[in-house]
Amino acid sequence: MKALTWHGKGDIRCDSVPDPKIEDDRDVVIKVTACAICGSDLHLMGGFMPTMESGDILGHETMGEVMEVGRAATRLKVGDRIVVPFTMSCGECRQCKWGNWSCCERTNPNGKMQAEQFGYPLAGLFGFSHITGGYAGGQAEYLRVPFADVGPLVVPEGLSDEQVLFLSDIFPTAYQAAENCGLKGGETVAIWGAGPVGVLAVKCCLMLGAERVISIDTVPERLALARQAGAETIDFGDDSVQEQLMEMTGGKGPDAVIEAVGMEAHGADTMAQKVSSAVMAATVSMERPFALNQAILACRPGGIVSMPGVYAGQAGPVALGVFMNKGLTLKTGQTHMLRYMKPLLERIENGEIDPSFIISHRSTSLEDGPELYKTFRDKQDGCTKVVLKPHG
Repeated sequence: MKALTWHGKGDIRCDSVPDPKIEDDRDVVIKVTACAICGSDLHLMGGFMPTMESGDILGHETMGEVMEVGRAATRLKVGDRIVVPFTMSCGECRQCKWGNWSCCERTNPNGKMQAEQFGYPLAGLFGFSHITGGYAGGQAEYLRVPFADVGPLVVPEGLSDEQVLFLSDIFPTAYQAAENCGLKGGETVAIWGAGPVGVLAVKCCLMLGAERVISIDTVPERLALARQAGAETIDFGDDSVQEQLMEMTGGKGPDAVIEAVGMEAHGADTMAQKVSSAVMAATVSMERPFALNQAILACRPGGIVSMPGVYAGQAGPVALGVFMNKGLTLKTGQTHMLRYMKPLLERIENGEIDPSFIISHRSTSLEDGPELYKTFRDKQDGCTKVVLKPHG
């Protein structure tokens, strides 16, 4: 089959690789009908994630038709149309029973390696390095889905692939980020990053009762999409973000902030920040928490910092003194997918939201994948989200 594979920093290829097969009784194999390139995939492309190996198959936003079913995967049958969550959950360990699905203790076969860095093993992830399990990803014609008796969501008739595909990751991720803001109604939320997660977080915050959402980015197409989603916007390339936020909120500041950028944030307001950002940009091993520091500074005292932005290891200087003295609360983590997939599917069915509005680029050939990775990374051609349909 054809699949998009990683061969080093900046080197994504469309290769011919062996077809997947049932390896465990809880597996299914699907024919991939739609998959997407995620902002997290760009971290892999940039060489920021350790333990990637040449030839690894990428992708963790995937859905498709069940072709084969392992004997223990009795919840699914051949022909079912399913959305596959990017995290894997066994459904049996204490974390799964607590509902902490992304902290599953059993689905990462390389958990010992991960525990050396994080202290504990966490859930296995599709297409996201060997420290998270070494599982093949879903930017391919076919995908083996382990623990399929627990995670995948069966899609009802009448909904298109594009309407439900993002239930695999970014829609639940955006919703968890908004939920972590502790909204009760009437709040102002500021969101750093108007990529796919940031824009969907605008929608989710408004659904959960926020009165105002302010989106912060500098790419015109992304800012336009955030406004379409219902946000006011700030271009961080113009003036001090802090000054603009204080002016927009009458000096009160946002009640909660969402950092939806992650480890590759760029920018600075002060000379000290500019020097720090430049040093970190030249050091691959040091992740850049500039957006996080801006969010910490901007959040009103006693507020909440929600961080769906991905970090893999050590980050550069973080404003912990500001965080502590302002009495802020930080909420973060990989998304507990099984909490959100079914309720958000119901919101789509009810017509409350159609997440497909963020898609800018589509292709029916995986051969286009390497160039589309570059287009998405470089924010060219108005690219906000890429969807691939490997079988046309």
